[in-house]
Amino acid sequence: MKRIHVVFIVVLGLLLVASAGWGALSLYANDSKVPEDVTAGGIQLGGMEIDEAADLLTHYADSWEKQQIVVLANEALDSTDSREWTLKELGYHVDANSAIAALKKLEKGSLIDRTRYRHSFEKTLSINYSSDTEVFDDAVKKEWGWIDTSAPTNATRVITANDRVVYTPSTNAYRIDLTSLHNQVDPWIKEAQSSASVLAADLAALSTRGFHLPLPISIVEPEVTLEKLKAEGIDRMIMSFTTDFASSAEGRAYNVTSTAKALNDVELAPDEVFSYGKIVAATEKKYGYREAPVIQNGKLVPGIGGGICQVSSTLYNAIIRAGLDIVERRNHSLPVSYLPIGQDATFASGAIDFRFRNTTGKHLIIRTVVEDRKLTVKLFGTMPDNVRYDIESVTTSTIEPTIRETVSDTLPPGGRLITQQGKQGYVVETYRTLVRDGKVVSRERLSKDKYNAQPTLVSVGKGTETKGKLGPGASNDAEQAPIIEDGVGAQAPSA
Repeated sequence: MKRIHVVFIVVLGLLLVASAGWGALSLYANDSKVPEDVTAGGIQLGGMEIDEAADLLTHYADSWEKQQIVVLANEALDSTDSREWTLKELGYHVDANSAIAALKKLEKGSLIDRTRYRHSFEKTLSINYSSDTEVFDDAVKKEWGWIDTSAPTNATRVITANDRVVYTPSTNAYRIDLTSLHNQVDPWIKEAQSSASVLAADLAALSTRGFHLPLPISIVEPEVTLEKLKAEGIDRMIMSFTTDFASSAEGRAYNVTSTAKALNDVELAPDEVFSYGKIVAATEKKYGYREAPVIQNGKLVPGIGGGICQVSSTLYNAIIRAGLDIVERRNHSLPVSYLPIGQDATFASGAIDFRFRNTTGKHLIIRTVVEDRKLTVKLFGTMPDNVRYDIESVTTSTIEPTIRETVSDTLPPGGRLITQQGKQGYVVETYRTLVRDGKVVSRERLSKDKYNAQPTLVSVGKGTETKGKLGPGASNDAEQAPIIEDGVGAQAPSA
Protein backbone atom coordinates (compact mmCIF):
# COMPACT_ATOMS: atom_id res chain seq x y z
CA MET A 1 0.00 0.00 0.00
CA LYS A 2 2.82 2.36 0.86
CA ARG A 3 4.44 1.86 -2.61
CA ILE A 4 1.15 2.49 -4.43
CA HIS A 5 0.74 5.74 -2.53
CA VAL A 6 4.20 6.93 -3.51
CA VAL A 7 3.55 6.23 -7.20
CA PHE A 8 0.24 8.07 -6.99
CA ILE A 9 1.91 11.05 -5.44
CA VAL A 10 4.59 11.06 -8.20
CA VAL A 11 2.02 10.77 -11.01
CA LEU A 12 -0.10 13.44 -9.43
CA GLY A 13 2.91 15.66 -9.23
CA LEU A 14 3.79 15.07 -12.88
CA LEU A 15 0.21 15.80 -13.87
CA LEU A 16 0.27 19.02 -11.89
CA VAL A 17 3.60 20.08 -13.52
CA ALA A 18 2.34 19.22 -17.03
CA SER A 19 -0.85 21.08 -16.40
CA ALA A 20 1.09 24.15 -15.29
CA GLY A 21 3.38 23.96 -18.37
CA TRP A 22 0.54 23.84 -20.84
CA GLY A 23 -1.05 26.75 -19.11
CA ALA A 24 2.11 28.81 -19.40
CA LEU A 25 2.53 27.76 -23.03
CA SER A 26 -1.06 28.74 -23.76
CA LEU A 27 -0.54 32.11 -22.13
CA TYR A 28 2.62 32.70 -24.22
CA ALA A 29 1.04 31.63 -27.52
CA ASN A 30 -2.17 33.60 -26.92
CA ASP A 31 -0.45 36.83 -25.84
CA SER A 32 -2.34 39.73 -27.49
CA LYS A 33 0.62 42.06 -27.42
CA VAL A 34 3.52 42.56 -29.85
CA PRO A 35 6.75 41.04 -28.61
CA GLU A 36 9.08 43.46 -26.87
CA ASP A 37 11.58 45.56 -28.86
CA VAL A 38 9.78 45.05 -32.18
CA THR A 39 9.88 48.01 -34.62
CA ALA A 40 8.41 48.57 -38.06
CA GLY A 41 10.24 51.11 -40.20
CA GLY A 42 11.63 52.68 -37.03
CA ILE A 43 8.23 52.85 -35.30
CA GLN A 44 8.23 51.25 -31.84
CA LEU A 45 5.56 48.52 -31.65
CA GLY A 46 6.84 46.28 -28.84
CA GLY A 47 4.35 45.85 -25.98
CA MET A 48 1.43 47.30 -27.94
CA GLU A 49 -1.75 45.36 -28.53
CA ILE A 50 -1.47 43.59 -31.89
CA ASP A 51 -4.61 45.22 -33.30
CA GLU A 52 -3.49 48.59 -31.96
CA ALA A 53 -0.08 48.21 -33.60
CA ALA A 54 -1.67 47.18 -36.91
CA ASP A 55 -4.03 50.16 -36.76
CA LEU A 56 -1.10 52.43 -35.99
CA LEU A 57 0.75 51.28 -39.09
CA THR A 58 -2.38 51.66 -41.24
CA HIS A 59 -3.03 55.18 -39.97
CA TYR A 60 0.67 56.05 -40.30
CA ALA A 61 0.73 55.04 -43.97
CA ASP A 62 -2.46 56.98 -44.63
CA SER A 63 -1.26 60.07 -42.76
CA TRP A 64 2.19 59.91 -44.39
CA GLU A 65 0.65 59.96 -47.87
CA LYS A 66 -1.46 62.98 -46.87
CA GLN A 67 1.60 65.14 -46.29
CA GLN A 68 1.65 68.05 -48.71
CA ILE A 69 4.05 69.62 -51.13
CA VAL A 70 3.22 73.23 -51.99
CA VAL A 71 4.89 74.76 -55.07
CA LEU A 72 4.84 78.51 -55.64
CA ALA A 73 5.30 79.75 -59.21
CA ASN A 74 8.71 81.33 -59.75
CA GLU A 75 8.99 85.11 -59.46
CA ALA A 76 10.70 85.20 -62.84
CA LEU A 77 7.33 84.46 -64.35
CA ASP A 78 5.72 87.44 -62.58
CA SER A 79 3.27 85.01 -61.07
CA THR A 80 2.28 84.27 -57.50
CA ASP A 81 -0.02 81.32 -58.08
CA SER A 82 0.65 78.17 -56.14
CA ARG A 83 -0.49 74.56 -56.18
CA GLU A 84 -0.53 71.95 -53.44
CA TRP A 85 -0.56 68.19 -53.75
CA THR A 86 -0.56 65.32 -51.27
CA LEU A 87 2.34 62.94 -51.54
CA LYS A 88 -0.06 60.31 -52.77
CA GLU A 89 -1.17 62.58 -55.62
CA LEU A 90 2.46 63.02 -56.60
CA GLY A 91 3.12 59.28 -56.80
CA TYR A 92 4.54 58.65 -53.31
CA HIS A 93 3.22 55.60 -51.46
CA VAL A 94 3.79 53.78 -48.16
CA ASP A 95 3.20 50.04 -47.95
CA ALA A 96 2.96 48.68 -44.39
CA ASN A 97 0.94 45.61 -45.40
CA SER A 98 3.76 43.13 -44.92
CA ALA A 99 4.44 44.42 -41.41
CA ILE A 100 0.71 44.34 -40.57
CA ALA A 101 0.41 40.81 -41.97
CA ALA A 102 3.36 39.74 -39.83
CA LEU A 103 1.65 41.16 -36.74
CA LYS A 104 -1.68 39.49 -37.58
CA LYS A 105 0.04 36.13 -37.98
CA LEU A 106 0.83 36.20 -34.26
CA GLU A 107 -2.84 35.37 -33.71
CA LYS A 108 -3.16 32.61 -36.26
CA GLY A 109 -2.43 28.84 -36.29
CA SER A 110 -2.27 26.15 -33.63
CA LEU A 111 -0.90 26.65 -30.16
CA ILE A 112 2.39 25.12 -31.18
CA ASP A 113 2.52 27.21 -34.42
CA ARG A 114 1.80 30.45 -32.58
CA THR A 115 4.38 29.55 -29.96
CA ARG A 116 7.06 28.85 -32.48
CA TYR A 117 6.16 31.97 -34.59
CA ARG A 118 6.21 34.30 -31.57
CA HIS A 119 9.44 32.78 -30.34
CA SER A 120 11.21 33.46 -33.67
CA PHE A 121 9.40 36.74 -34.43
CA GLU A 122 11.61 39.31 -36.27
CA LYS A 123 12.49 42.33 -34.18
CA THR A 124 12.62 44.61 -37.23
CA LEU A 125 9.72 44.79 -39.66
CA SER A 126 9.86 46.66 -42.96
CA ILE A 127 7.77 49.54 -44.23
CA ASN A 128 8.20 50.06 -47.97
CA TYR A 129 8.29 53.54 -49.46
CA SER A 130 7.93 53.99 -53.22
CA SER A 131 7.63 56.84 -55.68
CA ASP A 132 6.78 57.40 -59.32
CA THR A 133 8.60 60.43 -60.72
CA GLU A 134 6.47 60.42 -63.86
CA VAL A 135 3.36 61.04 -61.78
CA PHE A 136 5.15 63.90 -60.01
CA ASP A 137 6.40 65.40 -63.25
CA ASP A 138 3.06 65.07 -65.02
CA ALA A 139 1.28 66.84 -62.17
CA VAL A 140 3.69 69.79 -62.34
CA LYS A 141 3.57 69.95 -66.12
CA LYS A 142 -0.20 69.88 -66.11
CA GLU A 143 -0.17 72.99 -63.95
CA TRP A 144 2.65 74.95 -65.57
CA GLY A 145 3.49 73.08 -68.77
CA TRP A 146 2.87 76.21 -70.82
CA ILE A 147 6.22 77.48 -69.58
CA ASP A 148 8.06 74.86 -71.63
CA THR A 149 6.37 75.98 -74.86
CA SER A 150 8.30 79.24 -75.06
CA ALA A 151 11.27 79.52 -77.41
CA PRO A 152 14.27 81.85 -77.20
CA THR A 153 14.72 84.40 -79.96
CA ASN A 154 18.07 85.62 -81.19
CA ALA A 155 19.11 89.22 -81.10
CA THR A 156 19.07 90.78 -84.55
CA ARG A 157 21.04 93.41 -86.38
CA VAL A 158 19.55 95.32 -89.28
CA ILE A 159 21.27 97.86 -91.50
CA THR A 160 18.56 100.23 -92.68
CA ALA A 161 18.21 101.92 -96.06
CA ASN A 162 19.66 105.12 -94.55
CA ASP A 163 22.70 103.19 -93.25
CA ARG A 164 21.73 103.03 -89.58
CA VAL A 165 22.73 99.93 -87.63
CA VAL A 166 19.73 98.88 -85.54
CA TYR A 167 19.87 96.13 -82.91
CA THR A 168 16.92 94.22 -81.47
CA PRO A 169 17.49 92.48 -78.11
CA SER A 170 17.19 88.74 -77.72
CA THR A 171 14.55 87.11 -75.54
CA ASN A 172 15.04 84.21 -73.17
CA ALA A 173 12.88 81.14 -72.87
CA TYR A 174 12.07 79.33 -69.64
CA ARG A 175 11.85 75.68 -68.68
CA ILE A 176 10.54 73.93 -65.58
CA ASP A 177 13.63 72.58 -63.84
CA LEU A 178 12.28 69.23 -62.73
CA THR A 179 15.71 67.99 -61.72
CA SER A 180 16.12 70.86 -59.28
CA LEU A 181 12.59 70.29 -58.01
CA HIS A 182 13.36 66.65 -57.20
CA ASN A 183 16.70 67.60 -55.66
CA GLN A 184 14.86 69.81 -53.19
CA VAL A 185 11.99 67.47 -52.43
CA ASP A 186 13.95 64.21 -52.12
CA PRO A 187 15.90 65.18 -48.95
CA TRP A 188 12.64 66.20 -47.29
CA ILE A 189 11.07 62.87 -48.24
CA LYS A 190 14.06 60.96 -46.86
CA GLU A 191 13.88 62.96 -43.64
CA ALA A 192 10.20 62.03 -43.32
CA GLN A 193 11.08 58.35 -43.72
CA SER A 194 13.93 58.38 -41.23
CA SER A 195 11.77 60.16 -38.63
CA ALA A 196 8.94 57.64 -38.82
CA SER A 197 8.86 56.87 -35.07
CA VAL A 198 8.59 60.56 -34.24
CA LEU A 199 5.96 61.20 -36.87
CA ALA A 200 3.87 58.21 -35.84
CA ALA A 201 3.59 59.69 -32.35
CA ASP A 202 1.34 62.42 -33.70
CA LEU A 203 -0.58 61.17 -36.70
CA ALA A 204 -2.84 64.24 -36.75
CA ALA A 205 0.16 66.53 -37.10
CA LEU A 206 1.74 64.20 -39.67
CA SER A 207 -1.20 64.48 -42.07
CA THR A 208 -0.91 68.29 -42.13
CA ARG A 209 2.89 68.39 -42.46
CA GLY A 210 4.02 70.10 -45.65
CA PHE A 211 6.96 71.32 -47.67
CA HIS A 212 6.85 74.70 -49.43
CA LEU A 213 9.21 75.60 -52.25
CA PRO A 214 9.33 77.90 -55.27
CA LEU A 215 8.92 76.39 -58.72
CA PRO A 216 12.47 76.01 -60.05
CA ILE A 217 12.81 77.67 -63.44
CA SER A 218 15.84 77.44 -65.70
CA ILE A 219 16.61 80.08 -68.30
CA VAL A 220 17.30 79.09 -71.90
CA GLU A 221 19.35 81.78 -73.57
CA PRO A 222 19.30 82.16 -77.35
CA GLU A 223 22.36 81.34 -79.37
CA VAL A 224 22.82 85.00 -80.30
CA THR A 225 22.44 87.49 -77.47
CA LEU A 226 22.51 91.26 -77.83
CA GLU A 227 25.83 91.40 -76.01
CA LYS A 228 27.38 88.78 -78.28
CA LEU A 229 26.08 90.49 -81.42
CA LYS A 230 27.24 93.97 -80.39
CA ALA A 231 30.65 92.55 -79.47
CA GLU A 232 31.19 91.84 -83.18
CA GLY A 233 31.71 95.57 -83.56
CA ILE A 234 29.32 96.51 -86.35
CA ASP A 235 28.88 100.04 -85.00
CA ARG A 236 28.31 102.16 -88.08
CA MET A 237 29.14 102.70 -91.73
CA ILE A 238 32.86 103.38 -91.71
CA MET A 239 33.41 103.95 -95.46
CA SER A 240 31.53 104.34 -98.72
CA PHE A 241 32.75 104.65 -102.31
CA THR A 242 30.83 105.07 -105.57
CA THR A 243 31.66 104.59 -109.26
CA ASP A 244 29.56 105.25 -112.34
CA PHE A 245 28.76 102.86 -115.21
CA ALA A 246 26.20 105.03 -117.02
CA SER A 247 27.92 104.54 -120.37
CA SER A 248 28.04 100.75 -120.11
CA ALA A 249 26.08 98.57 -122.50
CA GLU A 250 23.40 96.26 -121.15
CA GLY A 251 25.65 93.22 -120.89
CA ARG A 252 28.27 95.06 -118.84
CA ALA A 253 25.63 96.72 -116.65
CA TYR A 254 24.11 93.30 -115.96
CA ASN A 255 27.51 91.89 -114.95
CA VAL A 256 28.24 94.79 -112.61
CA THR A 257 24.80 94.54 -111.00
CA SER A 258 24.90 90.75 -110.59
CA THR A 259 28.37 90.77 -109.04
CA ALA A 260 27.31 93.52 -106.66
CA LYS A 261 24.37 91.38 -105.55
CA ALA A 262 26.69 88.47 -104.76
CA LEU A 263 29.00 90.78 -102.81
CA ASN A 264 26.20 92.32 -100.78
CA ASP A 265 26.11 91.35 -97.09
CA VAL A 266 29.42 89.48 -97.10
CA GLU A 267 30.68 89.41 -93.51
CA LEU A 268 34.30 88.97 -92.49
CA ALA A 269 35.56 87.91 -89.08
CA PRO A 270 38.58 89.65 -87.56
CA ASP A 271 41.76 88.87 -89.50
CA GLU A 272 39.82 86.94 -92.17
CA VAL A 273 41.12 87.27 -95.72
CA PHE A 274 38.59 88.20 -98.41
CA SER A 275 38.97 86.71 -101.90
CA TYR A 276 37.19 88.36 -104.80
CA GLY A 277 37.50 85.15 -106.80
CA LYS A 278 34.90 83.54 -104.51
CA ILE A 279 32.46 86.36 -105.29
CA VAL A 280 32.97 85.91 -109.03
CA ALA A 281 32.40 82.15 -108.73
CA ALA A 282 29.25 82.70 -106.65
CA THR A 283 27.92 85.21 -109.18
CA GLU A 284 28.60 82.92 -112.11
CA LYS A 285 26.77 80.08 -110.37
CA LYS A 286 23.74 82.08 -109.24
CA TYR A 287 23.25 84.65 -112.00
CA GLY A 288 25.60 83.82 -114.85
CA TYR A 289 27.59 86.39 -116.81
CA ARG A 290 26.80 88.04 -120.13
CA GLU A 291 28.94 89.15 -123.04
CA ALA A 292 30.76 92.46 -122.58
CA PRO A 293 34.22 93.81 -123.54
CA VAL A 294 37.20 92.39 -121.66
CA ILE A 295 40.91 93.20 -121.81
CA GLN A 296 43.12 90.65 -123.54
CA ASN A 297 46.75 91.32 -124.32
CA GLY A 298 46.26 95.04 -123.82
CA LYS A 299 43.19 95.25 -126.08
CA LEU A 300 39.47 95.50 -125.51
CA VAL A 301 37.90 92.44 -127.10
CA PRO A 302 34.49 90.70 -126.84
CA GLY A 303 34.30 88.35 -123.88
CA ILE A 304 32.16 87.06 -121.03
CA GLY A 305 31.94 88.90 -117.72
CA GLY A 306 33.16 92.33 -118.74
CA GLY A 307 32.52 94.79 -115.92
CA ILE A 308 33.33 92.57 -112.97
CA CYS A 309 36.47 94.58 -112.25
CA GLN A 310 34.44 97.72 -111.68
CA VAL A 311 33.03 95.97 -108.63
CA SER A 312 36.45 94.85 -107.38
CA SER A 313 37.90 98.32 -108.05
CA THR A 314 35.07 100.09 -106.23
CA LEU A 315 35.52 97.72 -103.31
CA TYR A 316 39.29 98.33 -103.40
CA ASN A 317 38.80 102.06 -103.02
CA ALA A 318 36.54 101.60 -100.02
CA ILE A 319 39.00 99.17 -98.46
CA ILE A 320 42.11 101.36 -98.77
CA ARG A 321 40.20 104.36 -97.40
CA ALA A 322 39.22 102.29 -94.36
CA GLY A 323 42.89 101.51 -93.68
CA LEU A 324 42.72 97.74 -94.27
CA ASP A 325 45.69 95.67 -95.40
CA ILE A 326 45.88 94.57 -99.03
CA VAL A 327 47.01 90.97 -99.53
CA GLU A 328 46.85 90.78 -103.35
CA ARG A 329 46.00 93.42 -105.94
CA ARG A 330 47.04 94.33 -109.47
CA ASN A 331 46.08 97.22 -111.68
CA HIS A 332 44.57 96.76 -115.14
CA SER A 333 47.02 96.70 -118.03
CA LEU A 334 45.07 99.66 -119.46
CA PRO A 335 43.59 102.68 -117.63
CA VAL A 336 39.87 102.41 -116.81
CA SER A 337 37.41 105.23 -117.34
CA TYR A 338 35.62 105.08 -114.00
CA LEU A 339 38.66 105.60 -111.70
CA PRO A 340 41.94 107.53 -111.59
CA ILE A 341 44.98 105.54 -112.66
CA GLY A 342 46.61 103.78 -109.74
CA GLN A 343 43.33 103.19 -107.93
CA ASP A 344 41.84 100.18 -109.74
CA ALA A 345 41.97 96.45 -109.00
CA THR A 346 41.71 93.96 -111.84
CA PHE A 347 40.71 90.30 -111.79
CA ALA A 348 41.53 87.41 -114.10
CA SER A 349 40.18 83.89 -113.55
CA GLY A 350 42.94 81.61 -112.31
CA ALA A 351 45.59 84.31 -112.69
CA ILE A 352 44.85 87.46 -110.70
CA ASP A 353 42.76 87.80 -107.55
CA PHE A 354 41.94 90.76 -105.34
CA ARG A 355 42.39 89.92 -101.68
CA PHE A 356 42.51 91.93 -98.46
CA ARG A 357 42.61 91.20 -94.75
CA ASN A 358 40.08 92.46 -92.24
CA THR A 359 42.47 94.27 -89.91
CA THR A 360 39.80 96.32 -88.09
CA GLY A 361 39.96 94.00 -85.08
CA LYS A 362 36.19 93.47 -85.32
CA HIS A 363 33.73 92.03 -87.81
CA LEU A 364 33.24 93.79 -91.14
CA ILE A 365 30.13 93.78 -93.33
CA ILE A 366 30.17 94.74 -97.01
CA ARG A 367 26.99 96.24 -98.44
CA THR A 368 26.40 97.18 -102.08
CA VAL A 369 23.85 99.46 -103.72
CA VAL A 370 23.21 99.73 -107.46
CA GLU A 371 21.04 102.66 -108.41
CA ASP A 372 20.81 104.88 -111.51
CA ARG A 373 23.78 103.09 -113.09
CA LYS A 374 25.95 103.86 -110.08
CA LEU A 375 27.63 101.27 -107.87
CA THR A 376 28.23 102.07 -104.20
CA VAL A 377 30.19 99.84 -101.85
CA LYS A 378 29.69 100.49 -98.13
CA LEU A 379 31.68 99.08 -95.25
CA PHE A 380 30.13 98.63 -91.82
CA GLY A 381 32.23 97.93 -88.77
CA THR A 382 34.52 99.68 -86.31
CA MET A 383 36.73 102.66 -87.08
CA PRO A 384 37.68 105.60 -84.85
CA ASP A 385 35.75 108.78 -85.65
CA ASN A 386 38.92 110.88 -85.49
CA VAL A 387 40.74 108.88 -88.16
CA ARG A 388 40.70 109.13 -91.95
CA TYR A 389 42.86 107.88 -94.82
CA ASP A 390 43.68 110.11 -97.79
CA ILE A 391 44.59 108.53 -101.12
CA GLU A 392 46.87 110.18 -103.68
CA SER A 393 48.12 108.81 -107.02
CA VAL A 394 51.16 110.38 -108.66
CA THR A 395 52.27 109.77 -112.27
CA THR A 396 56.01 109.30 -112.15
CA SER A 397 56.58 108.73 -115.89
CA THR A 398 54.80 108.23 -119.19
CA ILE A 399 55.24 105.60 -121.88
CA GLU A 400 54.92 106.68 -125.50
CA PRO A 401 52.91 104.45 -127.82
CA THR A 402 54.56 102.32 -130.48
CA ILE A 403 53.77 102.59 -134.20
CA ARG A 404 52.56 99.44 -135.90
CA GLU A 405 52.31 99.41 -139.69
CA THR A 406 50.45 96.90 -141.77
CA VAL A 407 50.31 96.66 -145.59
CA SER A 408 46.90 97.34 -147.11
CA ASP A 409 45.80 96.22 -150.57
CA THR A 410 43.31 99.05 -150.74
CA LEU A 411 45.84 101.88 -150.39
CA PRO A 412 47.97 103.16 -153.28
CA PRO A 413 51.75 102.91 -153.14
CA GLY A 414 53.04 105.53 -150.72
CA GLY A 415 49.64 105.87 -149.06
CA ARG A 416 49.41 105.92 -145.29
CA LEU A 417 46.28 105.80 -143.09
CA ILE A 418 46.14 105.94 -139.27
CA THR A 419 43.48 103.44 -138.23
CA GLN A 420 43.96 103.80 -134.45
CA GLN A 421 45.55 106.67 -132.62
CA GLY A 422 47.92 105.46 -129.93
CA LYS A 423 47.63 106.34 -126.29
CA GLN A 424 50.29 106.96 -123.69
CA GLY A 425 51.09 104.53 -120.93
CA TYR A 426 51.89 105.52 -117.38
CA VAL A 427 53.86 104.57 -114.32
CA VAL A 428 51.94 105.58 -111.23
CA GLU A 429 52.65 105.47 -107.53
CA THR A 430 49.73 105.55 -105.08
CA TYR A 431 50.10 106.67 -101.48
CA ARG A 432 47.87 106.38 -98.41
CA THR A 433 48.12 108.98 -95.65
CA LEU A 434 46.82 108.34 -92.16
CA VAL A 435 45.32 111.45 -90.58
CA ARG A 436 44.31 111.46 -86.93
CA ASP A 437 42.64 114.46 -85.28
CA GLY A 438 43.43 116.46 -88.40
CA LYS A 439 47.18 115.74 -88.21
CA VAL A 440 49.22 113.57 -90.54
CA VAL A 441 50.45 110.49 -88.69
CA SER A 442 52.03 108.43 -91.49
CA ARG A 443 52.26 108.06 -95.25
CA GLU A 444 52.80 104.79 -97.06
CA ARG A 445 53.12 103.75 -100.70
CA LEU A 446 50.36 101.33 -101.56
CA SER A 447 51.45 100.45 -105.08
CA LYS A 448 53.59 101.23 -108.09
CA ASP A 449 51.61 100.46 -111.25
CA LYS A 450 52.39 100.36 -114.93
CA TYR A 451 49.71 101.00 -117.57
CA ASN A 452 50.82 99.94 -121.02
CA ALA A 453 50.76 102.36 -123.92
CA GLN A 454 48.35 101.52 -126.75
CA PRO A 455 50.08 101.50 -130.16
CA THR A 456 49.25 103.76 -133.10
CA LEU A 457 48.04 101.53 -135.94
CA VAL A 458 48.91 102.62 -139.48
CA SER A 459 47.91 101.01 -142.78
CA VAL A 460 50.31 101.60 -145.70
CA GLY A 461 50.08 100.90 -149.41
CA LYS A 462 52.21 98.27 -151.13
CA GLY A 463 55.71 99.43 -151.90
CA THR A 464 55.60 102.14 -149.26
CA GLU A 465 58.73 102.44 -147.21
CA THR A 466 57.76 101.55 -143.62
CA LYS A 467 59.23 103.36 -140.71
CA GLY A 468 59.18 100.36 -138.44
CA LYS A 469 60.29 102.40 -135.48
CA LEU A 470 59.17 102.00 -131.92
CA GLY A 471 58.31 105.02 -129.89
CA PRO A 472 60.55 105.88 -126.92
CA GLY A 473 59.90 103.63 -123.91
CA ALA A 474 57.32 101.55 -125.73
CA SER A 475 56.95 97.82 -125.14
CA ASN A 476 56.45 95.16 -127.73
CA ASP A 477 53.77 92.45 -127.90
CA ALA A 478 55.81 89.95 -125.94
CA GLU A 479 55.56 92.22 -122.90
CA GLN A 480 51.75 92.21 -122.91
CA ALA A 481 50.21 89.92 -120.31
CA PRO A 482 48.50 87.00 -122.10
CA ILE A 483 45.48 87.00 -119.77
CA ILE A 484 41.83 87.94 -119.89
CA GLU A 485 41.23 90.85 -117.52
CA ASP A 486 37.85 92.04 -116.36
CA GLY A 487 36.17 88.80 -117.44
CA VAL A 488 35.77 85.10 -116.77
CA GLY A 489 36.80 82.03 -118.69
CA ALA A 490 39.94 80.29 -119.87
CA GLN A 491 43.08 82.37 -120.21
CA ALA A 492 44.77 82.98 -123.55
CA PRO A 493 47.97 81.00 -124.17
CA SER A 494 51.30 82.76 -123.65
CA ALA A 495 52.70 84.55 -126.68
